[in-house]
Amino acid sequence: MSVNSKTTINDVARLAGVSKSTVSQYLNGRFNYMSEATRERIAKVIEDLDYRPNGLARSLKQNRTFLVGIIVADLSYSLSITCIQAIENELQDRGIQVIICNADENPDKEADYIETLLARQVDGLILFPTGDVSAPYQQLLEAGVPFVLMDRLLEQVTARSILLDNEMAVKIGIEELVRAGHHAIGMITLPLTAQPITPRKERVSGYRRAMLEAGLPLREEYLISVPAEEVADSLEQLLALPEPPTALLAGNDIVLGEVLKAANRLKLTIPEQLSIIGIDAADFAEVYNPAITTIKQPAYEMGSQAARILLASIEDRETGLPITYRFPPALQRGESVLKRGCPKSDHKMN
Repeated sequence: MSVNSKTTINDVARLAGVSKSTVSQYLNGRFNYMSEATRERIAKVIEDLDYRPNGLARSLKQNRTFLVGIIVADLSYSLSITCIQAIENELQDRGIQVIICNADENPDKEADYIETLLARQVDGLILFPTGDVSAPYQQLLEAGVPFVLMDRLLEQVTARSILLDNEMAVKIGIEELVRAGHHAIGMITLPLTAQPITPRKERVSGYRRAMLEAGLPLREEYLISVPAEEVADSLEQLLALPEPPTALLAGNDIVLGEVLKAANRLKLTIPEQLSIIGIDAADFAEVYNPAITTIKQPAYEMGSQAARILLASIEDRETGLPITYRFPPALQRGESVLKRGCPKSDHKMN
C-alpha cells in the first residue's frame, strides 16, 4: 500500500472500520473496552500506512509527554536488564518512550536523575532504589508524579512496589540442599550496608529462618557478606575452616559469578567438593559445566507488571494504595547439588 505523508487518524479509522475515538483510545493504550480483534486490525492499518501521530500535538492536547523514566540502581544485575526489556516493550506498545538512567548504587546520582527527569516532565517513573534515602521520593509524592519501585522497598516512602519473595527464595534453596543430605550450608551475599538493600537484607534473614526451621545449627562463620572483589578470598577462608560447609548459597548472580571464578582458580570440583545454588538465574549458570541449580525470579513478568501499574497510575493520575507485589521464586535444577552418600552418576535430583 502506498503511504501518504499526510495520513491522518481519520484515514486509520476509515480503513480499520472503527471510529476516530477508538483509534485514539488505541494510541493512548486504553484497551479496556476494545476486543483483541479490533486492536489487531488497528495495529495492522497503522503498520500498513506507516502512520505516526504528531507527538507534539498529542502531548499538548493531553498534557502529557508520553515519556517514562527508568532509574536503575545497578545495570550489572541480570534482573535489571530483563526488567528493563519488559518495561520498554510494554510501554512502547502503548506509544510511550523510555529514558533509562544508571545510578551506579549512588544515591546522589539517583537524586540528580530524578531532578533531571522531573525537568523533562516525564509522565511517571519506575525506580530501582539505591538505598533508603527518602527525600527524592518525597519530592515525587509532593509533585504528584506517579512512580513504582522495583526490587527494593523504602520504609519511609508509601508507594507501589514490586519484588521477589526473597525469604521464600532462600527457603527453597535450603530445602533443596537438605533433601540432598546437606547440613553444613553456608551463604555469601554482597555487603549489608548502613542502608540495607532489601533483597540482601531479606535473603540473610531468610537464611537464618530457613536454617532454624530445618533444625540445622546456625553458624555465623558460614554467613558472609562482602564486596564482590572479596568473594573469592572469603570462599577460600570458608573452605579452610576446620568444619567447612558442604553446600553454599550464592546471594545473587554477581556473587555466583565470583564464586564460580574462584572455584575454577582453586580447582574446586562442583558438586563433589562443594554443592552450589545461586539466587537469580543468570544466563551463565545454565552454560557453566556443570549447570548450576538456581532460584529464579520471574524478572520479565515483574517488569511488565511494573509498566502496567505505572500506566494505570498515569491515566488515573492517582498513586493508588501502597501495595507491595511479591512474585514467587522457582527452582531450576541443574547439576551442582550432590546427594550426600550417592555416587557421582546419581547426583542429579529428579
